[in-house]
Amino acid sequence: MDASDGPAATRDLARLEYLYRRVRDQSMMLIEGLTPEDCMVQSMVDASPVKWHLAHVTWFFETLVLETWLPRLGRTFRAFSPEYRQLFNSYYVGVGLRHPRAERGVLSRPSLEQVCAYRAAIDDQMVALLGAADPDPALIGLITLGINHEQQHQELILTDLKHHFSRNPLLPGFREMRSGLYSAPLVKREFVGFAGGKDQIGHAGEGFAFDNECPRHGAWIEPFEMATHLVTNAQYLEFIEDGGYRRADLWLSDGWDTVCREHWDAPLYWLPEGGIFTLTGRRQRAPEEPVCHVSYYEADAYARWAKARLPSECEWEHVAQSLPWDKDTAAPGIRGNFLEGALLHPRAALAQEPSHHRVVQIFGDAWEWTQSAYLPYPGFKPSAGAVGEYNGKFMINQMVLRGGSCATPADHIRATYRNFFYPQARWQFSGIRLVRGIR
Repeated sequence: MDASDGPAATRDLARLEYLYRRVRDQSMMLIEGLTPEDCMVQSMVDASPVKWHLAHVTWFFETLVLETWLPRLGRTFRAFSPEYRQLFNSYYVGVGLRHPRAERGVLSRPSLEQVCAYRAAIDDQMVALLGAADPDPALIGLITLGINHEQQHQELILTDLKHHFSRNPLLPGFREMRSGLYSAPLVKREFVGFAGGKDQIGHAGEGFAFDNECPRHGAWIEPFEMATHLVTNAQYLEFIEDGGYRRADLWLSDGWDTVCREHWDAPLYWLPEGGIFTLTGRRQRAPEEPVCHVSYYEADAYARWAKARLPSECEWEHVAQSLPWDKDTAAPGIRGNFLEGALLHPRAALAQEPSHHRVVQIFGDAWEWTQSAYLPYPGFKPSAGAVGEYNGKFMINQMVLRGGSCATPADHIRATYRNFFYPQARWQFSGIRLVRGIR
């Protein structure tokens, strides 16, 4: 696509501006009701203050979009505040110095008000850029990446905030709890068979995808069975009561070392006397809800105990791609409990939910650990420039998760989406899906 494409290209820019404004507004809606103090807490190294997230995603547009493209249009680029270039750089070594990740919580200045002013100023420049620029495909691609990058941080705002609040003895809630969720019959756990065979895995080239979803390639999948829904709290409790956290034979060596070192005896956020901490505060744990906030090590140990295993990402994608196609988007139908549903917590699998092959909860509720290491696909090439640091350099020592969660924006997820975390990570909405081989 180039400038000669005329009205069609102009419509693309108008749609991009709409998406930009919508996603940027969504981030600000997430902080409604929070105090400035809430927004600067950093409860652990892996989590970042809400204020930092809001500034960092703005830094992306200022540093990677405006700084590059304004001079190309004959305009002068002036940084909003030169110090922000280092303060809000995350891991882009090619851009320059970075404030230490573990010390983001000491940044009482700039204030939340100043960060919001920073966002507004960059928004004005971005909208002006979209109104004046030729519809260059490189610019459209970069801004689209920035929009999806901000959606990732919207989920991180919620998961990090949940961890921050969990460290407060008051166990404050972020939103009011919604009730009356389980008036319908629940899905019974069964295993559904899939023939497998040769399949194509990865992004097909239509619409946006991160570079780690490419290139599309062939994969051979042996026959397997997949559980109808995610492992529930009640099912995981059986594992605990059977001594799951005390049986070294169920754990990978690194996992067992982690259990002993961290004194794990239950998922993160489980409380005494059947309680659980959620983004709505403390409440009683619902047995039928999916267990979440478990590490890869815990998911793998549970699967061994249940005489099953975790799916490979090829098996998971094989099932996700088999869902009925949506006539409007020409993509596999994606339904589930996402950020827009405002539950902010995994929901029990209801028997009345639309399904295919009787498998539900493929998308939403909780990210599903796979047994696949996070590695490049055959023929993978990182993007050129600073954005090439986005995914490729992290392809070591991490595991792939699929499907999105209750904190993921609905239009951010797709069947080929590859999330990745270290195997000991538990603060994300991560759950368990079982599969079994068929002999």
